Amino acid sequence: MTAGAPGPVDDSDSKGGLRAALGGLTTRGRSFLAAGVAATVCAYVLGQGDLLRVGLLLAVLPLVCATVLYRTRYRVAGSRRLSPSRVPAGSEARVHLRMDNVSRMNTALLMLQDRVPYVLGPRPRFVLDRVEPGGVREVSYRVRSDLRGRYPLGPLQLRLSDPFGMCELTRSFSAYDTLVVVPRTEPLPALRPAGESSGYGDGRQRSLALAGEDDIIPRGYRHGDDLRRVHWRSTARHGELMVRREEQPQRARCTVLLDTRRIAYQGGGPGSAFEWAVSGAASALMHMVERGLAVRLVTDEGTVAPGADADGFTGSPQDSADTAGLVMDTLAVVDHSDGGGLSRAQDVLRGGDGLLVAFLGTLDEEQATLVARMRQRSRGAVAFVLDGGDWTHGRQDAGPAPAVSEGLRLLREAGWTAVAVRPGAELAQLWQQAGQGGSGASAPAAGTTGVSGGWS
Repeated sequence: MTAGAPGPVDDSDSKGGLRAALGGLTTRGRSFLAAGVAATVCAYVLGQGDLLRVGLLLAVLPLVCATVLYRTRYRVAGSRRLSPSRVPAGSEARVHLRMDNVSRMNTALLMLQDRVPYVLGPRPRFVLDRVEPGGVREVSYRVRSDLRGRYPLGPLQLRLSDPFGMCELTRSFSAYDTLVVVPRTEPLPALRPAGESSGYGDGRQRSLALAGEDDIIPRGYRHGDDLRRVHWRSTARHGELMVRREEQPQRARCTVLLDTRRIAYQGGGPGSAFEWAVSGAASALMHMVERGLAVRLVTDEGTVAPGADADGFTGSPQDSADTAGLVMDTLAVVDHSDGGGLSRAQDVLRGGDGLLVAFLGTLDEEQATLVARMRQRSRGAVAFVLDGGDWTHGRQDAGPAPAVSEGLRLLREAGWTAVAVRPGAELAQLWQQAGQGGSGASAPAAGTTGVSGGWS
């Protein structure tokens, strides 16, 4: 994917004038200038003609180099390409830089550097030999981040130097590019639980077509309708030909709820409970998209990630990949909220249907009761509950805290499939356990607890 490319840079740009060129004197250039001035003063005081000539040579040389470098007339153009421009956390992306000499003269020795955030690694620098007229030079470097986010790359900078190393001038391109580091996703097992026809399964269910206001059961005959669809009983009652509506597949829906409350999590960093929840939400979303479901992301603040329809769900299967990319971009920058409850999310989910998958932090009794009521309109509900205290102290063998156990009990009594997530747990194992609904399942895997309920 090609990112925005910086335009040409004119090295004869008069930004700051000659003063800027003098400001680019290197340590060597400043030393020569200072030594020349000192020698000239001493020669004047002592009346030494030879020393005066040496002083003038030392003082004039850096000034001449700065003037020549400032008056350089060649032009170069640069471009940057990210491959890819969206990567999971912990993965590498390669940045390709291209320099074109669009002038009619050879360039001098160029030092190329790109500005990158500290979290992506050290600032890359390259030395480019002289570039002939119409010539091209290409270099590349790699960037990697364990922290999700949106990171600006640029501006691209060229540093020009004279052959004696007396002066250096820096010219910057104006364009920036953005590297999006999305949460890590984990492949999840494809299950066929009891609620398949209600919103999971292969992502499709049979329902009556809704083509418009005139599409009522039964509806009047239209030119081109198949006569085999004529509903004779209704025709006799209405006195005109009436036909039955045909059935068509309707995409099943899945809503992923992400709890971002600051008070629900403790600690930070790539291994924190909050990052596990964000990664789990991303994995669930991508898994459902791959199975053909229409998905949406809702946070505790009631915010719905950009979607194709008014409710935030992804569009047609052909457009789902693009919309899923927008949702992943949202998860790349999602952060803690200062809210204390999940009431706004409940308002958004009040009229929802289909499958509901929730990734929740620590729940007190009030919030657990609130989440339990979200199950009423959903055809299946699964909750992954993280105890922030356990994740902070790394307790993997101890059972859930009393408050967490009480919250799990309230959710299960309301029909949720509730799973307590231990530090270091793998989502794929928890996902499989939740799909089995605890029925006939073997002992819980390491880092997990038993579940009850089912997907339906």
